[in-house]
Amino acid sequence: MAESGVPADVLEMLRPKNAKKLNVDLGEGYEFYIVRDWYNPLIKRREIDAVILHVGKSTPSRMKLRIKVAEALGVDAKRVYIRKVLSEYGVGRSKVEIHVYDTPERALQFEPKHIIERNKLPEEMEE
Repeated sequence: MAESGVPADVLEMLRPKNAKKLNVDLGEGYEFYIVRDWYNPLIKRREIDAVILHVGKSTPSRMKLRIKVAEALGVDAKRVYIRKVLSEYGVGRSKVEIHVYDTPERALQFEPKHIIERNKLPEEMEE
C-alpha cells in the first residue's frame, strides 16, 4: 500500500501487531489482517476479529467484505456473516467481526434477524 502515497511508517503504525495478513482482494490500497481467529465448537462456527487498513479509501461495503472474505477462506458466501464494521474516524482503519458457520442452515439458527438482513446477497434479495 506504500505506493498509494501513504508513508510506510504511517502504515506500520496502523498495522496490528501479532496479526496474520490474509490476501483478501478488496482492491488496491486495502490490507486485511486477522487479529483473532478461533472455532466455537458449541455453535459450530469460526469467529474472526479482523482489521482492514484503507488509508485514503472508503470503508468496504458489508456485501463486498462478505463475498471477498468467503473467497479468501474458500467457503460459500452463505456461510459468512459480517457482524460489525467499526471504522475509526480519520484513521483509515476498520475493525471487523466475522462469523463463518459450518453450514448455511446453522447460520440462520444463530444469527439475529437484523444481521441476516444486513448481510443479504443480491441473489437473496430477489427471493
